[in-house]
Formats: sequence, structure tokens, C-alpha cells
Amino acid sequence: MRVEWLGTVPYSEAWELQRRLHAEVVSGGEERVLLLEHPPVITLGKSAKPENLLVPEEELERRGVEVFRVDRGGDATFHGPGQLVAYFILRTESAKRTVEALEEVVKRSLNRVAALNFTEGPHAGVWVDGRKIASIGLALKRGATMHGFALNLTIDLSYFLLINPCGLPSSVMTSLKRETGLEIPPKDFYPYVIEAVEEVFGAYKR
Repeated sequence: MRVEWLGTVPYSEAWELQRRLHAEVVSGGEERVLLLEHPPVITLGKSAKPENLLVPEEELERRGVEVFRVDRGGDATFHGPGQLVAYFILRTESAKRTVEALEEVVKRSLNRVAALNFTEGPHAGVWVDGRKIASIGLALKRGATMHGFALNLTIDLSYFLLINPCGLPSSVMTSLKRETGLEIPPKDFYPYVIEAVEEVFGAYKR
């Protein structure tokens, strides 16, 4: 498994890269984990309800926020600066077990910088005292996953007012900065994620 930091990548480019790498992994190629940030973008999963997009798409475009309909599980979510996104292109027979592994990766990476009270939430993701600090959504096709998690670090949480994130009120979203006061941008935090991936998924070639 190869894990790499890509910096800031437009969503459309990352989506094309995921699809290309997915085809390679399905054919027996090296599994990949992509760590990055996106410019402001809203993605709508397979179960997204129209009413969870609270602002017309034309207005979002004027605000510089793109909208994409994608094949992951889940509803509406937001990606933007200050959020570390991790895409996992892995061979697996169980999306459920992979989601559980991704939750563990997020928790272990956060534990490296702060003591947080992880709690259960109404659906997948990582929750801190009843607030959602990381969203998770996967697609499993032809025996390999796409998509992954989005961990809120220093992200401007007001962006979530544009949607009902995963069908929930925007007030449910939180970040590492909000919970602890720590301002660690993705470019400084990603090594902790790599360490956690090593622990959870085993050794990989850098």
C-alpha cells in the first residue's frame, strides 16, 4: 500500500485520479491512499436528498463552491481548506469492516495531538462529545474501494450552513480547532494519518 500527500487538488482532478487508480488496483496494482485538501466543494452521495442542499447551485457557483454528484455512500458533505481528505483505493470484501478501519485511523491520528472524548453517532464517522469531527463514505466496486474520510482540522465550519451534512443540522459538525484550540493544518497533520494507517492496515511501501 502506498500512501502519499498531494497537497491541494481540485475535486474533479482527484475524482479522475481515483477512478484511474481504482482500475489499476482491481487489475492487481498497488493499493493506494491519497491524502489531500480540496478547494470548496459540496459532494452529494448516492442517498443524498435534494432538500439537504440548502442553497441553489447557481448561488453556490457564485460563491466559488462546486457541486458534484458521486457514487459513494451517504448524503451531502462539504470539503474545503483546513480539512484533510483521505481517499482509500483498497481491495476488500467488506465495506463495513473498511469503514470501521477508517474510523480507527482517524481516532489514532487525533490521539497523537489531543485527548478527545470519542462517542457514538447516529451513523458512520468519528464523533467527539456528540459532534462529528470526521465524515466517512465509501464505494465498493469490483472488489476495491473508493472515497474515504474527511477530517475537520482548521476548516471554516460556517461552510456547513450551506447543507444539512449527512442529513443532519450543520451544528453537529465540529473540528479539531473548535474542540481543542489547536490550529494544525492538513499539511502538518498528515504524517499522523500515515502513522495511523501503518498501524491499522500494516506495513506499506512509501
